Amino acid sequence: MSPNDSGLKIAVEKPRTWARRLTITVPADRVQRERQEVARRLSQRLKLPGFRQGKVPAQIIERRFGPAIEQEAIERLVGEAYREALRQENLEPISQGEIENVDYRPGEDLTFDVQFEIRPEIELTRLGGFTVEREKPAVTDEEVDRLVERVRAQHAVWRPVEGEAPVNGDRVVVEITPIAGPTAAEGTQPRQYEIFLGEDQALPPIEEAIRSLAVGEEREFDLQLPDPESEDEGATREERLRIRIVEAKRPELPELDDEFARSVGDFEDLAALRARIREDLEKEAEAEAERSVRHRLLDQILEANPFEVPDTLINRYLDRIIRPREGADPEQIAETRRVARPAAEQALRRMMVIERVAELEGLHATSAEVDARVEELARRYDRPVGEVWAQLQKSGQLAAIEEEITENKVFEYLKSQSTIT
Repeated sequence: MSPNDSGLKIAVEKPRTWARRLTITVPADRVQRERQEVARRLSQRLKLPGFRQGKVPAQIIERRFGPAIEQEAIERLVGEAYREALRQENLEPISQGEIENVDYRPGEDLTFDVQFEIRPEIELTRLGGFTVEREKPAVTDEEVDRLVERVRAQHAVWRPVEGEAPVNGDRVVVEITPIAGPTAAEGTQPRQYEIFLGEDQALPPIEEAIRSLAVGEEREFDLQLPDPESEDEGATREERLRIRIVEAKRPELPELDDEFARSVGDFEDLAALRARIREDLEKEAEAEAERSVRHRLLDQILEANPFEVPDTLINRYLDRIIRPREGADPEQIAETRRVARPAAEQALRRMMVIERVAELEGLHATSAEVDARVEELARRYDRPVGEVWAQLQKSGQLAAIEEEITENKVFEYLKSQSTIT
């Protein structure tokens, strides 16, 4: 129990690593002074029949308003004492203090408990001496071919399909009307859907039915579709649907030649396009390899330096990443949060280690480094530096740039303390 110059006595307990419970005692004479001050302020504004404002005798005020005066005095003292105790013990709460066990009897000390979580200051006893193997990324010809075909598909010309059934790869517009089954109802109107066949945008039985129709044709189908109301995985229910193909279009791909390469960008020929695609894939693979090294290195650091994450920080993180729609089932929301909690806790551990290393080693991004990054972006997009800066600041991306620079410096330091093979 530690006293201070305000007369408070403060006992500090640690129920958990980042939780604190304070038992605070306010001396009786301070309670009495506060009580008198509350009564004085009340008398100044009180109007009672037969008395001028501010002239009501103290004994009458006490008789009529004694319990209210005492309650207000206690509430004021609890708040003041809590704030003083935080300053006295040099504590920084990250959660709202929960006041409990308020105990006061006239003429005696006031005591109460308050519980809260504090901002963590984690101890990192080992940051180096680890071994991480860097994957050697290799870009294959098949990967280049797939991306070339994707670019080719993006420049396809869509031609109408007539007199035949659509096939995978076609884009169809269909009308679907429930005729019988759980989703059917009297007066149900058909609904139109645009579907790219073969891309799992519709259930397989529905896609199969669509591929059996010619453009403009309409037919009814009895289909076994998944039963969303059943708890058994794979359960189905029968529904009768009327399906009509309104239109279908098929992509006509451009010839894969030098002319095509020149049409999609500043490329001399098809070989130059393939070379650029390979270069981009290699950069992406290198970036993924670097992310993997950082991830595994940080995992080893966390294993060597275990620590708890305050519940308050976890809940705030979950609030940011889980935004349920209005009217969502509370039980479903709670289950989603429960499932997401371990990943949220691990993500916070990673962020806290990065921030702590930056603090310990002086690796936070400097103003000059942020300025240089903004100037680089301005040159890349050929825009004035001031304009780019203002836009980044308004969108919140300036802080993201600062965090990225800091994180890169932290990982360069951490990698220098370990062996990356």
